[in-house]
Amino acid sequence: MKAAVLISGRGSNLQSLIDAQKSGDLHAEIVKVVSNVPDVQGLQRAEEAGIETAVLDHKNFEDRESFEDALHALLADAGIDLVCLAGFMRILTDNFVSRWRDRLINIHPSLLPAFKGLHTHERAIEAGVRFSGCTVHFVRPAMDDGPIIVQAAVPIHADDTPDDLAKRVLAEEHKIYPLAVRLIADGRIRVAGDRVAIENAVSPDTALINPAN
Repeated sequence: MKAAVLISGRGSNLQSLIDAQKSGDLHAEIVKVVSNVPDVQGLQRAEEAGIETAVLDHKNFEDRESFEDALHALLADAGIDLVCLAGFMRILTDNFVSRWRDRLINIHPSLLPAFKGLHTHERAIEAGVRFSGCTVHFVRPAMDDGPIIVQAAVPIHADDTPDDLAKRVLAEEHKIYPLAVRLIADGRIRVAGDRVAIENAVSPDTALINPAN
């Protein structure tokens, strides 16, 4: 399976995918990394890993549609099977999402469908919930919406700042994004309506309680 990763910044989730590819745990090949912002750290990460990069600066296009047409052509020409959004800070139109339906995935720093959008960690702490986490999902036209593939739950501590929580959630993002790609590459994923069925999925037996006492 040929994968492309779309980025706009430092590319920490990109690095987790690169590391999984190097170790043989990804079961897919990242053949292209595309950034809509020039000179970001993620491009350097890709180049150091020997992955072909491209910069498609959205500011150089008249409108969102022409930018997405160029992006679609770039991905199609590379023979991409799966597109991974990893900190790609552009809202994609319904047309682009439809063209890549069930071949376009995203990672979001909350337990969707809770806390869609920005400032997820601040909002989770303010809401007083005991758990946050992260989600890998297939992309649909609505923001941070689509069938869920993998989630990781992270307990919120009483003295957490948003930065504290963000660091712990990010550590789990780096685990579940490669897992999601591997499940797709291995053909274990089937999308049925709004849900994902995973062949031979193994769920944990234990519950997580917060506070513990």
